[in-house]
Formats: sequence, structure tokens, C-alpha cells
Amino acid sequence: MRPFWLAVGFLTTFPVPHLGQVREGEMKAASAYYPVAGYLIGALLALVAWLTAGFPDGLQGAVLLAVWLACTGMLHLDGLLDSADALLAMKPPAERLHILADVHMGSFAFGVGFVVLLLKWQLLASNPSPWLLLCLPALVRLALLLPMNLFPAARPEGLGARSREGRVFPALLFALPAIFFFPWVALAAIAGMLLLAFWAARRLGGGLSGDVYGALVELGEVAGLLVWVVMKA
Repeated sequence: MRPFWLAVGFLTTFPVPHLGQVREGEMKAASAYYPVAGYLIGALLALVAWLTAGFPDGLQGAVLLAVWLACTGMLHLDGLLDSADALLAMKPPAERLHILADVHMGSFAFGVGFVVLLLKWQLLASNPSPWLLLCLPALVRLALLLPMNLFPAARPEGLGARSREGRVFPALLFALPAIFFFPWVALAAIAGMLLLAFWAARRLGGGLSGDVYGALVELGEVAGLLVWVVMKA
């Protein structure tokens, strides 16, 4: 169960047993359980959606967004903000990697973060199905394993590098129910994340970092919600 708990502890703020130091290869093994961690996030979102069904749409969307950010510890949002500053900077790849390591936020981070959160809130205010909320985080975390396998690490150090080359096949088995019920959402998340990963890798000299993985998750979730809202309209 250790890889499972590592996945949950890494991707969520849910309580997990004390795991001690992460050993070589364990983060790669934990990637098989990324969709399962996504289901845990989705289960909480679905429960909150059911409990707030009588709220005004905008208020329900705000509550869902707050819960989503809280149960991920804003891990992916932080990656999005750092990635925005680096990827949108008119600098050579080496300097963009340096910007990724900077803890300070610039105007690109504020602008992109505001737009993504506003868009995600509006989509969550469109009465998303609790079943979609259950499945979408799992679909996106499965899709994340594709760029993790296709692109090298932008930097040799850090969790991003240690998590590379994730175990796609077992993760796919866990995510199959979500794919079965929401195939177009899954396709949108995968396509959007791969396109963004290809662009980001070109901006960073060929590789991806952990911050970019976080940005991919945030934008994959937005893409999935957007496709569902468009199909429902």
C-alpha cells in the first residue's frame, strides 16, 4: 500500500500514514495510483455538489472551487502560476528554467491564475454532474502520465524528475470506468494536455518540470469541464 499512500500524500491534502523518506523509484511506482487519488478528490467534490445543490449557481461554483483547491493544497495552481511566468517570458530556455525556480510571482502568474480560476468557477457554476466531478480528476491524472513518459525532465533534480516515466497501464485500468462514462471529456483532457506539454517543452529546451505538470493538471481540468458544459448546452 505504500505507493498508494505516496500518491495520495503527494497529490492531495488528505491524511495518510507516516511514510518517512521517499526511496528511489517509489514516486514512479506511486504514479500507478494517480487516478485513484483523483477519484478521492472527485468523491469529495461530488459530495459537496450534492450537499450544495440548493445553493445559487455562482455560490455553489465558488464552494466547489474552494474545496477543489483545498483538497489539492493548491499544488497544481502553484505549478500553473510558476509556469506562466516562465513559459510566457520572452527569454531563452535556460533563463525560463531559472524563472521556474523563482518563488516570486510576476504579472504573467497573476494574469493567467486569475483567468483560469475565473473560468473554472464559471464552469463549476454551470451545475456539473456529480458523476463528472467524481471522474474528471481521475481522468486528468491519468492523462498526466502521457507527457511524463513522452518528454524528458527539464531539470535532473526535484519531484518532477523523480516522478517521470509513470506506470500508464495500471493507471489506465483504474481510470477505465471514468473513460467509459466520459469518453469525450477524457479525449479533451488528453488532447489539451499533450498540446500544452509539447508547447511547454519547446519553451524549456525540450523537457518538462514538476511545475509544468501542475499547470497541465489545472488546464486539463478546465478543458474537461469546458467540453462537458458545451456538450450539455
